[in-house]
Amino acid sequence: MTDELVRQERCGRAAVLTINRPERMNSLSRATLAEFAAAGRRLRKDGEIRALVVTGAGDRAFCAGADLKERQRMSEAEIREQLVAYRTDLGWLDRFPCPVVAAINGAALGGGLELALLCDLRVAAQHAELGLPETGLAIIPGAGGTQRLPRLVGPARAKELILLGRRVRAAEAERIGLINRVTPAGESVLEDCLRWIGPILEGAPLAHRAALAAIDAAAEGSLQTGQELELELYESCLRSEDRREALGALREKRRPDFKGR
Repeated sequence: MTDELVRQERCGRAAVLTINRPERMNSLSRATLAEFAAAGRRLRKDGEIRALVVTGAGDRAFCAGADLKERQRMSEAEIREQLVAYRTDLGWLDRFPCPVVAAINGAALGGGLELALLCDLRVAAQHAELGLPETGLAIIPGAGGTQRLPRLVGPARAKELILLGRRVRAAEAERIGLINRVTPAGESVLEDCLRWIGPILEGAPLAHRAALAAIDAAAEGSLQTGQELELELYESCLRSEDRREALGALREKRRPDFKGR
């Protein structure tokens, strides 16, 4: 263990960010948010990574949301400032060009689930519990939960989870589309996650980035606008060295060696 609140490591072609506050259920203090922002600035300069994985230290919690002990000492003005910090210090995950994957090793509640919702994909341990319990504290999710959850599971299911403050285990979360995969019992969720995203780590990074941009645009504009962007992004892939490498590898019956060019 280190003194870093957000630990950054490399696992091959993947970068891994670990919230390193297991004694506080990996909750999001103001200092933790600031370290996330700093990690984002570093990672944007790293042209070698092909995926980013976000996880938590230990096996009890991915992230239990806001640090309530710290929150109790904050004024209303400071709380408002922290809500802005969620967007500025964590929002880069939503715009990161490489695929971002949440390896949910335990409870993901409140802001912790909202952190996972910023990611493109989500893998969870069998014992993980996910939910947005804010209405039970007479507030609502304030880090994008009311906006991203309906887009993922549909408005009716999102209203059920938020209004009832209901928590779901990993199996149900997978069934309703909240997560993509449940890690088999007895396995490390991080190791399982890294194996599962092997096709991303070994694949064509330009194509993955283009696909992410096109898919994200589908939620933001008209079908026509999205199709026009899709053609532009396809064209950028068509001219790439990686595409020529893919064709050569297919012809020569070997695995392609993509360089991201």
